[in-house]
Amino acid sequence: MKLLVIEDEVKLAEYLRKGLEEAGFVVDLAHNGIDGLHLAMESDYDLIVLDGMLPGIDGLGLLAALRQSKRTRVLMLTARVKVEDRVRGLNTGADDYMVKPFAFSELVARVQALLRREQTGPGAEQLTSLSVADLEVDLVGRKVCRRGQKILLTSQEFSLLSLLLRRQGQVLSRTEIASQVWDMNFDSNTNVVDAAVRRLRSKVDVPFDSPLIHTVRGVGYILEPRQE
Repeated sequence: MKLLVIEDEVKLAEYLRKGLEEAGFVVDLAHNGIDGLHLAMESDYDLIVLDGMLPGIDGLGLLAALRQSKRTRVLMLTARVKVEDRVRGLNTGADDYMVKPFAFSELVARVQALLRREQTGPGAEQLTSLSVADLEVDLVGRKVCRRGQKILLTSQEFSLLSLLLRRQGQVLSRTEIASQVWDMNFDSNTNVVDAAVRRLRSKVDVPFDSPLIHTVRGVGYILEPRQE
């Protein structure tokens, strides 16, 4: 899941990024309303954490502009505590509203709740859980098991496995995997992706008889069951 944090307090923004990345999200940062609106309009995010008081364009102005063309989930995070401020934020198009200071655990819980709300309607079951052969992944609970055995993954490994599962049967290039999992473009000579796939295979494939993650030489990787 890819998030955008728009927050002008640099230390707080870095704190949010670090914590959300540890929770398994890919996070972009913007420190003013102009840059934040540009990123929000040009990229596709699963959710935006939006400060209410920003230089350039304030949070409400940014939200109003965003809502003219996008329905990206928005959690407003602001020092404005009056009820009328909350009402104004929600009426402008915010999906949730938190007041500073806040507990980080509550923020993560609200982010996750908003993302679950996004997964209602047709296809919701596919978005909350994925499976192939004897491998099952709970995307909401972030749990993985194969043949009934629990598999413990790091946040990065879970993101990589989720990507391969969502695109099962499709060959993914190393560049695409790097972009989707790390939100970065790696030099083609790097072995970062290969090393990550090796670690994932050691947990998901090696202990079992039938490998699911396969190398497509010179291209990348594919996840699919194969008859040996």
